[in-house]
Amino acid sequence: MPIDRGLLCTLSARLRDGARAGEVAAAFGDAYAGAPFVRLLGEGTLPSTSDVRGSNACAIGWTTEAPHGRLVVCAAFDNLVKGAAGQAVQNLNLMSGRPEDEGLPR
Repeated sequence: MPIDRGLLCTLSARLRDGARAGEVAAAFGDAYAGAPFVRLLGEGTLPSTSDVRGSNACAIGWTTEAPHGRLVVCAAFDNLVKGAAGQAVQNLNLMSGRPEDEGLPR
């Protein structure tokens, strides 16, 4: 892959019997409701590392394959910013009672 930086992760899981795409979207929405650095792209829109370059964000997209009962999730993040340095600043902010996103690029 001709990229300078960033990680692109692909995960696959089995859906519960009868699970629908709307339930998957609702579960992601609930899980990341208060996460300022998570961008949910939604069903059928998959991220690329250029979506998050130079930011502390993680972009997540997914697709469901109902006939096969599969969920495929892709996540992209800039490992130079979202990596250890960005997480350290984010955690320091939380421990100090400061806004979680202070000093971090969105």
